[in-house]
Amino acid sequence: MTRSIKPVAWVLIAVGVLVLTAAAAFRRAPSAPAARPPSEVSVVTVVPETVAARYEYVGQAEASRSVEVRSQVTGVVVARPYAEGTDVAKGTLLFRIDPTTYEAAYRSAQARLENAQRNLARLKSLLASRAVAQKDADDAQTAFDQAQAAVDQTKKDYDDTFVRSEITGRVGRARLELGGRVTGPGDLLTTVEQVDPIYLNFSPSDQDILRWRRDAATGQLLMPHAMSVQVVLADGTVLTDAGKLNFVDLALQPETGTQQLRAVLPNPKHVLLPGQFVRVRLLGLKIPKAILVPQRAVQQGLSGAFVYVVSDGKVAVRNVVATSWEAGSWLIADGLQAGDRVIVDGVQTAAPGLPVKAVAYQPPADSAARVP
Repeated sequence: MTRSIKPVAWVLIAVGVLVLTAAAAFRRAPSAPAARPPSEVSVVTVVPETVAARYEYVGQAEASRSVEVRSQVTGVVVARPYAEGTDVAKGTLLFRIDPTTYEAAYRSAQARLENAQRNLARLKSLLASRAVAQKDADDAQTAFDQAQAAVDQTKKDYDDTFVRSEITGRVGRARLELGGRVTGPGDLLTTVEQVDPIYLNFSPSDQDILRWRRDAATGQLLMPHAMSVQVVLADGTVLTDAGKLNFVDLALQPETGTQQLRAVLPNPKHVLLPGQFVRVRLLGLKIPKAILVPQRAVQQGLSGAFVYVVSDGKVAVRNVVATSWEAGSWLIADGLQAGDRVIVDGVQTAAPGLPVKAVAYQPPADSAARVP
């Protein structure tokens, strides 16, 4: 006889199956991942400050005085007592031209002068006693004056056989050797150049000049009353003595679109030589309310430079205009303002909109970077 299962038993069996199925499903279901903590980034807070404006140009040294040594008389070079490439004082004898004919002419003129002087004295005494006419005395006076002029001319010619330096400076290579004949002032004997102080010529572009005027007018650039320059040699050596701007050309060079400026610089050790190329830095120009951020905080994208900033605990992107490099930091002309927190370290994990944990940026002890 078949025994039927009661409805209550069927209900209990169904509930048991459901419980076992739910337990198995619970054991197989993976656990939900834990929330990722915000990435830690170091930030620097923007604080505007006054910094030196950096303008640097290629300059060339030039002697502050340069004199061509030429002879005013003709003749053979019989002496050259100076050593080429050495410093000489003003009045130092450089060349001696054969003085024989000039010395003889000088002595002859002196003799004629003495004779004219005696004749004039005799006629003046006779004129007092009315023994000669006034015309004779006047002629004697004229002869004396002419004889005096001849003495002065011949003495100058004789003195010109001693060719001396007109300035204190460094004398160059002799262009005419001993025994060579000088035909007159057209023959260059040598040159003397004064290199202490020395001139430095450099040429800012018209764009820089316009920018100076515009920024000075709007207060974005502070100009000194007297501009100084600093010189950097080709090997990176910075000269300790600063130069002073002493000449500004009146017009732009039409070929290059630049304006020539000149500075004068002490050069007691003759470190700088005429024709030498150097880098010239302008001193004294200041940029007020400048914003500097460390170099690695500035990133480059397809649309230009940008930085990451932390705003309300999240990362945001700011496009910036980085104009110049200043002691390991970029000078930001546009895109940031006081109080902005710029990410310096941790930009690799930063993305717009992600929450981050901001900590103060600590520059390395040996870093030259400036941090506002």
